[in-house]
Amino acid sequence: MSTHPVLAPLTLAQQTIKNRVVLAPMSRASATLQGTPTAAMHDYYERFAAGGFGIIITEGLYTDTVASQAYPHQPGLATPQQVAGWRELAGKIKAHGSLFIAQLMHAGALSQHLQHTLAPSAVVPLGRKLRSYGGGDGPFPVPAAMTHADIATAVKGYAAAAVNAVAAGFHGIEVHAANGYLPDQFLTAYTNLRQDEYGGSVANRFRIIAEIITAIRQVVPQQFIIGLRLSEGKVNNFSYRWPDGAVTATALLEEVKKTAPDYVHISGEGSTWEKLGAYAHGETLTGMAKRIVQVPVIANGGMEELAVAGRALSEGHADLISLGKAALANPDWPARVAAGTPFIAFERAMAEPFPPVQ
Repeated sequence: MSTHPVLAPLTLAQQTIKNRVVLAPMSRASATLQGTPTAAMHDYYERFAAGGFGIIITEGLYTDTVASQAYPHQPGLATPQQVAGWRELAGKIKAHGSLFIAQLMHAGALSQHLQHTLAPSAVVPLGRKLRSYGGGDGPFPVPAAMTHADIATAVKGYAAAAVNAVAAGFHGIEVHAANGYLPDQFLTAYTNLRQDEYGGSVANRFRIIAEIITAIRQVVPQQFIIGLRLSEGKVNNFSYRWPDGAVTATALLEEVKKTAPDYVHISGEGSTWEKLGAYAHGETLTGMAKRIVQVPVIANGGMEELAVAGRALSEGHADLISLGKAALANPDWPARVAAGTPFIAFERAMAEPFPPVQ
């Protein structure tokens, strides 16, 4: 039997987690057109709980019916029907002893199917839409620059979705401020050209995220988990890195600390955890997050390699690891580690969405 560090328990926001293994959020594009989870989605998530994952984070759930939805068949957390669908699944996840976290997502300019999109500034996103996500393969439309009223509506949507997450039985939420979606569009200089209090300095560009977290905290129970996901790379710009590297990271993480999330999740979009840690002064981004924010940190990217995961945990770079492709291939990944069972290799077909219900 293995005693690998990924199997050690951990306390997060007064919740005991049975191990350090997290299911990374992965878009499946498999909900109904009304955004409700299907029976196939229930089976999909429950198999990871049955396989021993300590925390299960959902794919991005859209937060309002105004402008947040990214693609057809994306699940949401904005209507009573959606809440009811997640409530049934949350009970199944809890029965296996896993924590269930709802990732709250607003697509902003990167919506694959909305024709009227909102963003910090009227800047056309890089790249093209993805046919596999129902958006065809053409360019993104020019988004409308958000007014202060639009920003307030988006913030209220996150808070309302968090209330719905409580009603649905989730243990917490994760604010998706990574990978090029709306909060990350505010953080990124080339998509945020604003001259008001939401543009310019890192503190200003982080402002909407601070407002989202504050609004959520005001409406959820004290023990409800509030996490934050950040990244440098984006779904439409894998190679992007923050200007000035560790200088920008430090400024950003100082702002994160002020909001006091219960955890920080660093996404390895387009890269691996070790490559993301290649700052000149030798400190990793996840390690910086641990040192500055002083909350548990989830590391993502390349963690299917046990040696890499072991280094991230034992050397103090992170507290938990999240798995995407490796989890799809091995929904019982923690159980395999514990038993010393070989892993199944990932194949691209494993990432294909399962047929949605119309």
